[in-house]
Amino acid sequence: MQSVFVRNKIILLQHGYRGKETKEGEWKHGRQHGGSSEELLIMVYLSKEGTIAEYGMLAKDDIEEGHVLFSVPRHVVLRDGMSAIKEVLEEGKGSLESSSGWVPLILALMYEYTCPESYWRPYLSLWPDFKKLDHPMFWSKEERERLLKGTGIPEAVDTDLTNIEKEYKDTVLPFIGSHPELWDPEQHTLELYQSLVAFVMAYSFQEPVEDEEEDEVSSPPMMVPMADMLNHVSNHNANLEYTHDCLKMVAVREIRKGEEIFNTYGPMASWQLLHMYGFTEPFPTNSNDTADIQMSSVYTAAVQGTQSEAEKRLLVDKWNMLCEMDMVREKGVFVFGKNGSLTDTELYTTLKVLCMSKKEFEEFQENEGWEEDDGDDEDSNMAQALSFEGLPALAPQWKQLLQAAAGFTLGLYSEDVESDRRLLEEPAALAKLNSREARALHVRLGQKTILHHLQQLTQL
Repeated sequence: MQSVFVRNKIILLQHGYRGKETKEGEWKHGRQHGGSSEELLIMVYLSKEGTIAEYGMLAKDDIEEGHVLFSVPRHVVLRDGMSAIKEVLEEGKGSLESSSGWVPLILALMYEYTCPESYWRPYLSLWPDFKKLDHPMFWSKEERERLLKGTGIPEAVDTDLTNIEKEYKDTVLPFIGSHPELWDPEQHTLELYQSLVAFVMAYSFQEPVEDEEEDEVSSPPMMVPMADMLNHVSNHNANLEYTHDCLKMVAVREIRKGEEIFNTYGPMASWQLLHMYGFTEPFPTNSNDTADIQMSSVYTAAVQGTQSEAEKRLLVDKWNMLCEMDMVREKGVFVFGKNGSLTDTELYTTLKVLCMSKKEFEEFQENEGWEEDDGDDEDSNMAQALSFEGLPALAPQWKQLLQAAAGFTLGLYSEDVESDRRLLEEPAALAKLNSREARALHVRLGQKTILHHLQQLTQL
């Protein structure tokens, strides 16, 4: 039986989103040159059956690569500039700046979500309870620590909650207090603000910025009806493309009849999916899974290898040099994917410097860390050396540091990798897990498997 949520999604899919100011045909679906909603329903449909989540979009017929599944006109994309209060937000933008950059959109959502006459009400009414998104921020602190210890998610959520509360009290509350005709602190509470942050995290899109500079601010998030109906997997078959007039969901490969249509949220590890979106890909299907090793863990491993005060002082000098070179940071991490290191330059340089003799390091200091650059060849050599294929050939001292650091990281989890593997492989035990326990298991296994493989490859 379909839930009200899914039935409402189907109604929107069949008839399009039509607020007070929309016109017939604003939603263009089907073939490359547009078409009616009926054309769309010939090709795809929304279903609770045969999908990886509560609902998903399936192909009703074979779909060719490059086929435009549907297009979303930009004037029906919900962003702060499309809200009924856009002038107020524009006038106050100087006081709404924040580290997240999300305040204007969330203020717009707070207003539109609680306004009975909102143009966006048909869309926003699909989420009567944002806590059903079930982000870890809605779990108890005890539950996060028990299920996700060692994954990095509890710490990330604590940071999120602290930042959300600060943003609400320092930026949002003063602003809504100065506009009592639009917002009421009794109704537009911190709890609602936090829920809408989770909603934006889970369902928003950010348009890529062309020629984006490293320090340039990214584009603000926006809510894209219909596009948010698609689920994500790493091996996706559709992708959202941005044009001047609209956003298009395009098949990136041939899609067979009955196959689910999957968008991509980017190369996201399972821990990132759970943290940001509230779901995970089942282990071991996520090709983008990663595991982090704290940079400080490599330093700790190096300290354990020292045998005198002179060696410890030399190690401190080496680490300070690496900090000055911006190769390591206090809370930085070395990232490993399924095929090896994803932070080649930082890790390679760190291992190289930490394993230098006193004479080698003095020469390195004299050159202020500069060495002859072999260009692309050097980058390729570093990537190969730190790939899972190349790790067994590393110098013993380098392997020893990686082995110990991986061991420290695995020690942060509540259970070892074999305990989690047995749980996943035992159907009766797996069936007893609730949804949070199951998602946490997939995250832990994704990370632990990479770390365990790293340990195996660096054994002496």
